[in-house]
Parts: sequence; C-alpha cells; structure tokens
Amino acid sequence: MRIAVVVLVAASGAVEALSFTALDHVFAGVMTSNLALLGMAAGQARGAGVTAALLALGGFGAGTAAGAWVTRGGEEDEERWSAPVLSCLVGEAVLLAVGAGVWAASGGAPGGVTRDVLQCGAAAAMGGQCAAMVAAGRAAAPTTYLTGTLATYIVRAPGGTSARSGPWVPVRLAALIAGAAAAVALHRAVPAWAGALPPVLVTAAVLTAAVP
Repeated sequence: MRIAVVVLVAASGAVEALSFTALDHVFAGVMTSNLALLGMAAGQARGAGVTAALLALGGFGAGTAAGAWVTRGGEEDEERWSAPVLSCLVGEAVLLAVGAGVWAASGGAPGGVTRDVLQCGAAAAMGGQCAAMVAAGRAAAPTTYLTGTLATYIVRAPGGTSARSGPWVPVRLAALIAGAAAAVALHRAVPAWAGALPPVLVTAAVLTAAVP
C-alpha cells in the first residue's frame, strides 16, 4: 500500500503542476491556498481569479462528496484498500483520462470554457482521491496536501517510528516534487500529451494496490 500511496502522491503533484501552470493558476487539491487566492482576487477585483478559485473549490467539494458516497460502507483494512476505495480511484483515473483527451484535442493549450471545465474536473479528481484515502483509514495516508504530513514528520522524526512519521514521508514528499517536475517537463516537450501523465499514475497506483 505504501508504494501505491507514493504513486498517488506523484499523480497529485502532476495534476497540481498542470492546474497551476497551464489552466487557471489555482490548485486542484490544495484548498487552503485556493481560499487565499480567492481572497486576493476579490481584494484586487479580478473577476477571472475569483471564478477560477470558485471553480476549483466547487469541483473539489463535488469530487469529495462523490468519493464519500462511493466509499460509504466500505470496511477499513490496515493491510489492503477495500473494493469501494479502489472503485473511487478507478473513477478518478477515468475522469482524468477524459480530461487528458480534451487536453490533447486542444493541443495542450486549452482556453476559455474548456480550460474552466478542465480546472473543475481536475479539482473533482483530487477531491475523489482525498475521499478515497480518508475511507482507506490506516492503510493510506494524505496524498494531495502534505503540509500537515511535513509538520508531523518534523515534530516526530527525532523519535518517531510510525509509518506516518517514518522514512516513507520523505519518499512521498520527493514523489510530489517528481510528479510536478515530470508534468511540467512533459508539457514543455509535448504539450498535447502532458495531460496523460496523471491518469497513467493513478492507474498504476490502483494496479499496485490490487496486487495481493
């Protein structure tokens, strides 16, 4: 499960990088930052910035609610992810794959309504992933927002030995950086195919988690 979590973190990094650099300059999964961006846009009377932040917030909320519905009733297992959790992640991969197709059709430079739809969809995918990880309980860990993970690691690292504060935390942090770097590099090299990276990574995570 730990490897699957690392791969999901890399997928999150890729989505965040593409969301911020190629869509509406907001984040797909970090709602704390989007709330701050919303406030700044409102303070500067930038209608486009307000719309982008609201799309991300709305998409994330919808994705989280849908993920909670899909995973409702799933039994927690400290060793494996339940079928509802895996189903939620499969749904995320499908949503990201559809977005990748739209991205490719736009040549890697979506604009106007297409860009807004992709922004909302990316945030919904991250919301679904968050819901899946919450439902997975102790068999998972945060994959879209790692500020708390980093703070916990710094506080507990000197004497901590748990999975959440142990050696896997730096691996997850590195995966976030690697995913973002790979997405940006891919976008620069072949813009139309950059959107394919996140669904490929989420699919790889699901396949990894499904292995007995």
